[in-house]
Amino acid sequence: MEQPWAAGSAEGTPTRLPLVLTALWAAAVGLELAYVLVLGPGPPPLGPLARALQLALAAFQLLNLLGNVGLFLRSDPSIRGVMLAGRGLGQGWAYCYQCQSQVPPRSRHCSTCRVCILRRDHHCLLLGRCVGFHNYRPFLCLLLHASGVLLHVSVLLGPALSALLRAHSLLHTAALLLLPWLMLLTGRVSLAQFALAFVTDTCVAGALLCGAGLLFHGMLLLRGQTTWEWARGQHFYDLGPYHNLQAALGPRWILVWLWPFLASPLPGDGITFQTAADMRLMAS
Repeated sequence: MEQPWAAGSAEGTPTRLPLVLTALWAAAVGLELAYVLVLGPGPPPLGPLARALQLALAAFQLLNLLGNVGLFLRSDPSIRGVMLAGRGLGQGWAYCYQCQSQVPPRSRHCSTCRVCILRRDHHCLLLGRCVGFHNYRPFLCLLLHASGVLLHVSVLLGPALSALLRAHSLLHTAALLLLPWLMLLTGRVSLAQFALAFVTDTCVAGALLCGAGLLFHGMLLLRGQTTWEWARGQHFYDLGPYHNLQAALGPRWILVWLWPFLASPLPGDGITFQTAADMRLMAS
């Protein structure tokens, strides 16, 4: 018998291991960054006003970053607790044998989360949770502010890194940036030099990764597509850039990028979606 997904199902609980590993990585970077700034080369010299602006920007970025991480993890994008029984009518509905339930259009089953996700985009490996209808907005904002934080740290460490590069040969510098752990284990660099190189490498690579993800998902956002639909060239739900932004981010789609706790309710429910054909019929 078909029944709604049980909210307390153990099979629907995503693994916490990726989140724990990501948290440990972030803590290690934070500790090494603190070592670089306090005991190592230190931050670049700044005047009182510039330092106050740096602190204000850092606080703004961190609040947005942590706020969007919290919203992303608290939002359940799955079909758990969603009453689907008797609603499986219409084009796009399918039956999931793993969940033993009818699932609405754009929903996909995640083998890692072991549950179907409403408007599933992909499974985020770093946070151990799927990106779907209810947490797509904090995911996008998370990419934006993570890029900003990592770029800010890279700029903050720029003068110290520049001084380190000038003090050594080109070969030594390249080895330090590409293989910092090997240089530390062989005794070629001090702990402060290793920390500077490791934090810089991590921040630059992370900023590039988050920036690339933001550009890709920004393109999908404007087209009204999920990653699965983009890979198959489907444009059924492209309502135009403005309506696509409102559908994914809510009516305050501009302001939500600046503050994660701003109320901007999504117009849909993750079950039924307006299509491009519907928009053409309304316009005619």
